[in-house]
Amino acid sequence: MKALKIIGLTLVGIIVLALIIGLFVNGNYAVEREVTINKSKQVVFDYVKYLKNQNNFSVWAKADPNMKKVFTGEDGAVGCVSSWDSKVKDVGKGEQKIIKIADGERIDYELHFIEPFESTDYAYMTTEAVTDNQTKVKWGFNGKMKYPMNLMMLCMNMEKMLAPDLEKGLGNLKSILEQ
Repeated sequence: MKALKIIGLTLVGIIVLALIIGLFVNGNYAVEREVTINKSKQVVFDYVKYLKNQNNFSVWAKADPNMKKVFTGEDGAVGCVSSWDSKVKDVGKGEQKIIKIADGERIDYELHFIEPFESTDYAYMTTEAVTDNQTKVKWGFNGKMKYPMNLMMLCMNMEKMLAPDLEKGLGNLKSILEQ
């Protein structure tokens, strides 16, 4: 009985310690990648502003050919929503909404993930002219894991998790636009 009490108190102590540590763990993350595309800024922006075009270059959109996709609102405009539902665990279920557009410059998205976990994060794409026929495209994600879930940031590397998919997606985008 004494051993069970010691084990129980030890477990409670570990949980309390983890919760205290969680008070000091930064739950914010930001990951961004960029690529230079040999097309004019307006041509690139006019392609990336449409959510439906993400089906052609996004690694996540291509991960499940059987994914159910629904678009509501005017594509390429503030308020347009792209919803997805996939049986593939890494894709899950959620929606992406265009929340702000600076024409020719930047598109901001709100991402609401429902499965495999509930989360709301943000993404953006920017276009910047390098020359008349070269455009730098940046694609980024940022979010915040709330307490006590922020403890997972101690063992999760969002850079490592997201960066390869962003790089591959931007590579796909470059290939499509430079054809």
